[in-house]
Amino acid sequence: MTELDLEGVFPAMCTPFDDDERIDFETLQEDARRLEAAGVDGLVPVGSTGESATLTHDEHVQVVEAVIDAVDDVPVIAGTGSNNTREALELSERAADAGADGLLLISPYYNKPEQRGLIEHYRTVADAVDLPQIVYNVPSRTGRNIEPDTAVELASHENVAGYKAASGDLGQIGEIAERTRDEEFAVLSGDDAMTLPIISVGGTGTISVAANIEPERTCAMVGAALDGHYEQARELHHELGPLFRTLFLETNPIPVKEAMRIRGYGPATLRPPLSRLSEEYRDELEAVLADLEDDPAVAGDALPDDAPTTEGDR
Repeated sequence: MTELDLEGVFPAMCTPFDDDERIDFETLQEDARRLEAAGVDGLVPVGSTGESATLTHDEHVQVVEAVIDAVDDVPVIAGTGSNNTREALELSERAADAGADGLLLISPYYNKPEQRGLIEHYRTVADAVDLPQIVYNVPSRTGRNIEPDTAVELASHENVAGYKAASGDLGQIGEIAERTRDEEFAVLSGDDAMTLPIISVGGTGTISVAANIEPERTCAMVGAALDGHYEQARELHHELGPLFRTLFLETNPIPVKEAMRIRGYGPATLRPPLSRLSEEYRDELEAVLADLEDDPAVAGDALPDDAPTTEGDR
């Protein structure tokens, strides 16, 4: 299996669409380069934030290829999950052929498999595709929790390299981190507001929505926490707190796409059935973004001289 360092900040990228809902590949690649230059540790296209549910299989692969072509040094982890095991396997094989460095697989949604079915699903892909794979637990979207025993069992597979935690249950997440300490297995936050607490119980970083908007601050927060500078990490967490909350006022990625538009990073266009952020929330989002722009105390200003702020410093 190819080695993949799952420590740090991995933005869950948006997929930009033009006014006709076609993928805007030029903007996509500009965004990938912007995030790489900001010091992130990897990129995660075509996940939930990338509106994978409304992309065709060919579009999935095209987005992955475009992101890979745009960046120089950071790994690209492709979202390839599905509630159909055969489909997840096909997407994973195609992403591997396209040159992805790793895979992120959301647990099967809607059909609500039992834990034994989850194990079989993930093992089927892990047995067939020789890339590091991240198990993604987000019960609010899938209707089924990946229990700690299941996560621990999957961690024993050589190709299952990590667990993206978006259950909101810190006790469960901490248990998984505790029980996989002897494995080469990373526990990553999948919820920006929980990133700092998750690192405190053994997490190694985050697959982040907020990092699309504030990559430097997110890298500074995670870098400080991983190096044990919790006072500085906590200060950055509080600076980012209003952003964390506004990015989930409506279903992700509705607010983050509006934030991307406001910052000039990409259009707010979404594919149906998702729709633009409600007008009642736009002023609040704009105010939060303006406050962050007005406060330049990012990264180095908040940290000791020897604290890491970017991938290159760690």
